[in-house]
Amino acid sequence: MTSRFGRKQEDDSGTTERVVKISRVSKVVKGGRHLTFSAMVVVGDNQGKVGIGMGKAEAVPDAVNKGATKAESNMINVPLKDSTIPHEIVARYGASEVMLRPAPPGTGVIAGGAVRAVVELAGVKDIVTKSRRSTNPINTVKAAFKGLSMLRDLNDEFARRNELSGLSQGK
Repeated sequence: MTSRFGRKQEDDSGTTERVVKISRVSKVVKGGRHLTFSAMVVVGDNQGKVGIGMGKAEAVPDAVNKGATKAESNMINVPLKDSTIPHEIVARYGASEVMLRPAPPGTGVIAGGAVRAVVELAGVKDIVTKSRRSTNPINTVKAAFKGLSMLRDLNDEFARRNELSGLSQGK
């Protein structure tokens, strides 16, 4: 299945990759123009793991493969609460700002293209998002990824804080 941003592919490990943006970069050199390509790729398993990567190469498939490899190497676990995220969060990367808000079951993914790729591949089924300020797809993907990485599970956070307060009271 292909998304409107390009390639969506599932490999043997159960992860899906989606190309968010492909850019053609032209550098003028003595002999003429030298063309290279950069690709922003999102990789996820639809069960709480997602990663992003940027690949640069002289051909588009090579750039996508490099991006997918980098994305797989920096995957994070996203805490999910049923089919949504545990709490609201606003994350910024550069001039892009992304708001992620949990939604009741049946809402679906309400998100723009760049953020949609990240949250869908993370396995979130119900979420409301809003991209504010700059809508540059690369920075928007990075802001959404940063927001998902800042999410915390409520029970884990309570346990961690109880542990810390127990240590400080014991001294």
